[in-house]
Amino acid sequence: MWIFGWKGPSGFSASSTAEEVTQGIDGTGLTAIVTGASSGIGVETTRVLALRGVHVVMAVRNVDAGRNVKEAILKELPGATIDVMELDLSSLASVRKFASEYQSSSLPLNLLINNAGVMATPFMLSHENIELQFATNHLGHFLLTNLLLETMKNTARESSREGRIVNLSSEGHRIVYREGIRFDKINDESGYFSWLAYGQSKLSNILHAKELARRLKEEGVEITANSVHPGAIMTNLMRHHGFINTISHTMQNEIGKYNLIIIECLANIPQGAATTCYVALHPQVKGVSGEYFMDSNIGNPSSKAKDADLAKRLWDFSLTLTNTK
Repeated sequence: MWIFGWKGPSGFSASSTAEEVTQGIDGTGLTAIVTGASSGIGVETTRVLALRGVHVVMAVRNVDAGRNVKEAILKELPGATIDVMELDLSSLASVRKFASEYQSSSLPLNLLINNAGVMATPFMLSHENIELQFATNHLGHFLLTNLLLETMKNTARESSREGRIVNLSSEGHRIVYREGIRFDKINDESGYFSWLAYGQSKLSNILHAKELARRLKEEGVEITANSVHPGAIMTNLMRHHGFINTISHTMQNEIGKYNLIIIECLANIPQGAATTCYVALHPQVKGVSGEYFMDSNIGNPSSKAKDADLAKRLWDFSLTLTNTK
């Protein structure tokens, strides 16, 4: 983690914003899908990509909220090209409907930003009766990516521009069940712990990108797949954990009594969206695939996140759950 404003090899740090890491980059002619684009990091990712000339398709569960965000961005950026489409990642049927409608639109697809997610929810099942965090954070995006991959391949070939897939993970991927992914107990309510299940889903995001990157490279396709940690950000992702606000405020007050210089542990949203936008657009990342980024630099994930066999097993498991080949 590049803290205290220290810059990493990329020239950026934890304090860099999405606008700063994309300064001077022209995204004209690119088309991106951003899931979960109606709140938090998704809004800022959409805004900054649009600012750089990218045509952004907001894939959102709440279409009205998405349209409100679109209108707000267009007031700031009247020339932006933004569309809103409905997508509920906890429903594989919704994912298939979205992919079918997108393909019918004949739009190209250069960038797929798998941003949406839920965090440390109480035990719940998805529409297809799969534990909600695994279903929403990983499985929905896994299926979405697979269904749109041919569109991305065609776009990369026809445009001669590298396609990029970005999975939002988290440093929370380090806090997981002992086995990493509980393949045989994915729906086990008795052994469920919300934060470990969240970590499991975020580990899955990294493993998905890793295995996808391997497959794309083997196929010789000019598409990269990477995962990113956006930083700890107070958005509605943490709506089940309001106590974090109180603890953070109390700690800062106590430390402040001694006039110490402290680091803000929670990034703001423009900083939180920086790594996503950096990996999506920056020329420094051209050809880089299968990596884990944080603070707009290549990071070092856990040993489980580097496990190629675990990544392959997760891929096969996910294919089975989504009934895809």
